Amino acid sequence: MTRFRLLAPLVFVSLAAPAFADPAVGLWKTEPDRKNLTSHIQIATCGAALCGTVVKAFDAQGNAVKTANVGKRLFWDLKPGSSGNYDGGTVFVPLLNVTANAKAKLSGNTLRVTGCKALVCDGQTWTRVN
Repeated sequence: MTRFRLLAPLVFVSLAAPAFADPAVGLWKTEPDRKNLTSHIQIATCGAALCGTVVKAFDAQGNAVKTANVGKRLFWDLKPGSSGNYDGGTVFVPLLNVTANAKAKLSGNTLRVTGCKALVCDGQTWTRVN
């Protein structure tokens, strides 16, 4: 009985953990890039921040394609703030082969992801897949 009392809180916390997941965690679809490809980005918690990895890529007709970017980390160290804002991270822009400062804004099932290098900023609005 003593073991049960010691283990019960651990079991409860492990079962409740998914309820505390960051709302941006999940699978997201990008806008078409300059090659007219879209990607699915898996956002996960990485320590106290978020990171995103390219898990699939698709051509304009929606057919899965193999690219060198599948499996690559697209952004990391993106820290949650208030009101759906995230910042302090780094994003890798594959088409330009550069890294930039990253921030994001979550609003329902859309995530506006922006990268800034010096005074130049650009971004995309992603939609939730799941």
